[in-house]
Amino acid sequence: MFSLARRCRPLPLLSRDWGAPAALSRGLSGSCPGGQDRPSSNLGKRWKDTAEVVIVGGGCVGVSLAYHLAKAGMKDVVLLEKSELTAGSTWHAAGLTTYFHPGINLKKIHYYSIKLYEKLEEETGQAVGFHQPGSIRIASTPTRVDEFRYQMTRTCWHATPQYLIEPEKVQELFPLLNMSKVLVGLYNPGDGHIDPYSLTMALAAGARKYGAELCFPAQVTNLVPRSDGTWEVETPHRKIIAKRIVNAAGFWAREIGKMIGVEHPLIPVHHQYVVTATVPEVKALKRELPVLRDLEGSYYLRQERDGLLFGPYESPEKMKLQESWVKEGVPPGFGKELFESDLDRIMDHVEAAMEMVPVLKKADILNIVSGPITYTPDILPMVGPHQGFRNYWVAVGFGYGIIHAGGIGKYLSDWILVGEPPFDLIELDPNRYGKWTTAQYTSAKARESYGFNNIVGYPKEERFAGRPTERISGVYEILKSRCSMGFHAGWEQPHWFYKPGDDTSYKPSFRRTNWFESVGREYKQVMEKVGLIDLTPFGKFSVKGTDSVKLLDHLFANVIPKVGFTNISHMLTPKGHVYAELTVSHLAPGEFLLVTGSGSELHDLRWIEEVVTEGGYSVEIKNVTDEIGVLGVAGPLARKVLQKLTSEDLSNNAFKFLQSKPIKLSNIPLTAIRISYTGELGWELYHKRQDTAALYNAIMENGQEEGIDNFGTYAMNVLRLEKAFRAWGAEMNCDTNPLEAGLQYFIKLNKSSDFIGKQALKQIKEQGLERRLVYLTLETDNVDPEGNESIWHNGKVIGNTTSGTYSYSSQQSLAFAYVPIELSKAGQALEVDLLGRRYPASVVQEPLLFTEPTRNRLHEKGGRVKS
Repeated sequence: MFSLARRCRPLPLLSRDWGAPAALSRGLSGSCPGGQDRPSSNLGKRWKDTAEVVIVGGGCVGVSLAYHLAKAGMKDVVLLEKSELTAGSTWHAAGLTTYFHPGINLKKIHYYSIKLYEKLEEETGQAVGFHQPGSIRIASTPTRVDEFRYQMTRTCWHATPQYLIEPEKVQELFPLLNMSKVLVGLYNPGDGHIDPYSLTMALAAGARKYGAELCFPAQVTNLVPRSDGTWEVETPHRKIIAKRIVNAAGFWAREIGKMIGVEHPLIPVHHQYVVTATVPEVKALKRELPVLRDLEGSYYLRQERDGLLFGPYESPEKMKLQESWVKEGVPPGFGKELFESDLDRIMDHVEAAMEMVPVLKKADILNIVSGPITYTPDILPMVGPHQGFRNYWVAVGFGYGIIHAGGIGKYLSDWILVGEPPFDLIELDPNRYGKWTTAQYTSAKARESYGFNNIVGYPKEERFAGRPTERISGVYEILKSRCSMGFHAGWEQPHWFYKPGDDTSYKPSFRRTNWFESVGREYKQVMEKVGLIDLTPFGKFSVKGTDSVKLLDHLFANVIPKVGFTNISHMLTPKGHVYAELTVSHLAPGEFLLVTGSGSELHDLRWIEEVVTEGGYSVEIKNVTDEIGVLGVAGPLARKVLQKLTSEDLSNNAFKFLQSKPIKLSNIPLTAIRISYTGELGWELYHKRQDTAALYNAIMENGQEEGIDNFGTYAMNVLRLEKAFRAWGAEMNCDTNPLEAGLQYFIKLNKSSDFIGKQALKQIKEQGLERRLVYLTLETDNVDPEGNESIWHNGKVIGNTTSGTYSYSSQQSLAFAYVPIELSKAGQALEVDLLGRRYPASVVQEPLLFTEPTRNRLHEKGGRVKS
């Protein structure tokens, strides 16, 4: 042992012969908690030849899935583990559990996990070593205080218990803290830590109790897809025919993926934590300390018996990746081994911890644990079915596998059994990555994500490592020095543009920041003149074949547009939730172009392909996202600019709203669709990607007289919200049905086709809605709603915003929000929590501004026009 206060060379750690905290010592002792023997392999028994599901990997996530599937009644659940349960990352994990997550949907995963762990011992008879002293995040800067307030409003409409507490309460809960820098604490009662080994063994006991088979050592040596969609799973012992494969193999997941030709973007990270010997001041405490997270110091700290355990997240420059495993594979025998520790690498964080918790200065180090955890580029795991591989699912890339294990097991089990995700969790969709996600990109982003673990989480945050990828549009080189680029599914897309005198630096904020005036300028450009925007990142699919109309009529709740026209259509789940929103263009008889948002590309394509396969439709589907560029032209002078470039008549009578035509602009062939997410007069121009620069230059050169200029996605968001256009992922997703989202115009319940979700939607309509999407105006100051803020009424949280912005036309804030049906009438007074202050809001009739086609119709009829 040696003192933390004395800098010295790190002591090398061997694989097994050292003292350890509870989770580690039990994992190495060869016995289960409570004196039970380590669970033995069932390889002596006869294996099943077939299985409903084969789970590859016996860490806490894989075992949790086996437990949940078996408990839900699925027969023939088989888990295959190459060595022994918990081998890999589970056995050496620090075991932290927290209700907190900065995102929205993962709060549900964390909540379920904790509630499961609280009752697991009673259910299985297996001790889990669950401690729930709570946790405190420390804010020591004013910006952190803003962040905590931002997170509070995003949490109040969830079941998660979370409170802002003053320094006095922080000190009461954690009396060993140096309070000189503490401004406020974010407190989650019920948080804590669990013994990962015991947790996994309890889940394993439950899985066996309900009929699952856990087989180990049973290394999967090959996966062979069969023509009927099943899989042949090969092991050294025998073969199993599985209806579905779930890759939950931890840092071996890349090897499993390579068996079927997929390169999962995963990389092992060296994560270290330090365990001290007994600290007298800790031993003297009458109750366990809450888990501490010092965000500026970038470390967590918890009590471990009568000592302390703390783990830092080093900066991107200092952290270490195990890149050789990506290039050469995981060493065959690696299971319950560790890396050599490196105290020098984390010394900055050690010193920060000693300043915040002074008793650490006198503490002796018992161990430094350095083990592999698997990261994806964005730190979030990959969970769900994988596009391009029928019945191949993944649950991999868990940087925080202990807290995710319970909830992910339940989430995947429900999805597998019911056929649709139980709630929206698209941020974990494995299909958010694609061929553009190279090993180099994965390495750069994982380094950034690990090092940025505790940085301030702003709205509209951008991270720049690994960019650009191969996904750049034809105007990237032209525009990159003129704008602030955003990252969308590998693509670079302008968010906002600079003018001389603008502050062009990246300045994220919880309040209005340096792009506020620039976005207002672009908004005015589109409303008064004409603007040009790069929309190339759209996901784009070509669908054709003898069954194309039949397929789309079954997929979409809207009718199929006539040849030469486009409409907005929605794919629903069997339960009637909104799985996706696309524009459908009928280019020629039986030939369609489907367009979706950039983040939904493979998410939507996978769903479509699955329906095609299950229904046996004779169609050809091609992902043309990378082949086709898209430019959008919008504004009252859009027609005047484009008409100079073509002999095609673009007049309102000749080229109607939602019409699509093959035309030439400046002799460049393209498909023009009269549609714009701005709600103004506009066209989307679909063309070969290699023609983008020439097309852009031609439009800009010929629009000089009209004062044409660029605009970005921030301005487009303002324009769409003023027109009350919904956005998938915000106003609608797998948590919402189209009726409560106000999408009735696009849902044709009376069409003859029995589209997916139709029967469920009829039942929802018959039963009546409990909530409804409403349109709010807010009186704010220097802050605007972003979405997911809490809505208050009579001192209670009654709903949440979905998206929001500042309206440059009405000079007030706007937001969409879900509220109870009884509070949804125009004129209803509500409050929206923004950064800890409740701002008055009113439900108003939508939209704030009519779209250009509506204004034209009203003008022709002599009606009142909102413009």
